[in-house]
Amino acid sequence: MHLKYKSQVSAAPAAPDGDSIRFFADKLRCETDPADVHADMENGVDSFVLLDVRSDADYSRKHVKGALSLPHSRITRKRMSEFPDDTLFVVYCWGPGCNGSTKAALKLAQLGYAVKEMIGGIEYWEGEGYPIAGQEGLDDQENGRRSNQ
Repeated sequence: MHLKYKSQVSAAPAAPDGDSIRFFADKLRCETDPADVHADMENGVDSFVLLDVRSDADYSRKHVKGALSLPHSRITRKRMSEFPDDTLFVVYCWGPGCNGSTKAALKLAQLGYAVKEMIGGIEYWEGEGYPIAGQEGLDDQENGRRSNQ
């Protein structure tokens, strides 16, 4: 007897149009990606503050050029008071296996700031070939290689 395989993809039906529209619109309001961040930075768009929310040591080793270091554990109302209330923050950490940027985004949202998470973190940033700064970026430059390799 041959059993018919049941689709894992369609085991749960797709959401109705209205639900899908709301879900994907909400997702885009909360996330951005390395390509969009890089494009804005390359074009001089300064509508957001990019925060690397990993440890100080990780930031020193490598980070997105132009990102500020603010480990998620140090995000407090007092620390954030130096930024205007209408600041849009984009946060990132290591990559998909790290939830530091999610923790940072939640803290910032709880403090009333607009925030987006850069999906993929520095792992996907580097995977796209975008330049990095920090010690690893300097090592690449000193060895005659481009910093985004």
